Amino acid sequence: MKQLKALQASALLLAWCVAAIVHSSAAAQPSSVAPGINSYYQNPDWQQWVNTFERPGREVYDRRHAIVDATGVRPGMVVADIGAGTGLFTRLFAQKVGDAGKVYAVDISRPFVENIMRTGREQGYTNIEGIVNSDRDTGLPPASIDLAFLVDTYHHFEYPARMLASIFQSLKPGGTLVVIDFRRDPERSSRWVMGHVRAGKDVVIGEVSQAGFQLLDDKPWLQTNFYLVFAKPGI
Repeated sequence: MKQLKALQASALLLAWCVAAIVHSSAAAQPSSVAPGINSYYQNPDWQQWVNTFERPGREVYDRRHAIVDATGVRPGMVVADIGAGTGLFTRLFAQKVGDAGKVYAVDISRPFVENIMRTGREQGYTNIEGIVNSDRDTGLPPASIDLAFLVDTYHHFEYPARMLASIFQSLKPGGTLVVIDFRRDPERSSRWVMGHVRAGKDVVIGEVSQAGFQLLDDKPWLQTNFYLVFAKPGI
């Protein structure tokens, strides 16, 4: 009888431990905040997205040079273009950092990254490195970059806390995070933005600040997008 009770107690303890591990794992892997939002990037039509992202009338395309200049990028810097898409900003940053610098083209879509590398080679860029990342991690080495750049990408983060932690880890102390995304205003934003974009500017500021970043600037000069500059505190 004593042996049976001991076995029952051991089984109960084991069940409790397993339950605790499962609960801890679930807590560490929260549900996606935007399930399926990136499904159409898994096998994209490259030229279709070039026509979509690199067209006159799209604010971040029309203001692309001013957007890059406002980041303060300099020769020799290491930049991560996260959610690089068709590589529009990857190429612009590659021009700015020069041969002494480097640009990581980071995207969850392998066809996007492969085409960025192809077009980069065709245009003579040797300072671009492609990374196909997961929806929870950038795939960047720790303390490897001076600038993390997100343009119309933040609302595609299914696991924003995880991605922000990964970006924080990849930045050097004192490094900069630039977040440009759609303004979400019921009185001014399109129906598409209101239905597609999860987080407005205030939510983004709150989430990024909670991840340990410090807000440095809220640039007011874009109309359909906001432009936020954060820093990883230095040591």
